[in-house]
Amino acid sequence: MADHKSAIKRIRSSRKKRLINRFQSKTTRNAIRKLRATTSNKEAKKQFPTVVSLIDRLAKKNIIHDNKASNLKSKLAKHMASL
Repeated sequence: MADHKSAIKRIRSSRKKRLINRFQSKTTRNAIRKLRATTSNKEAKKQFPTVVSLIDRLAKKNIIHDNKASNLKSKLAKHMASL
């Protein structure tokens, strides 16, 4: 276990941050899954801006890499075009 005050605080803050990151990642993954499961083009167009916003937020906070965000958005746009 950590002995220094700063190390104890770092453990506390990183645990808190980890939970927030996990929640945001899971929320985004569920939104992506829901969009991919959609068969209606109209419904997909409605969901797309929200999902892209979630992905951009994760990339901005460095939870996922910028290139991964771009790849996800590209694949989702491709999926929408095929509907």
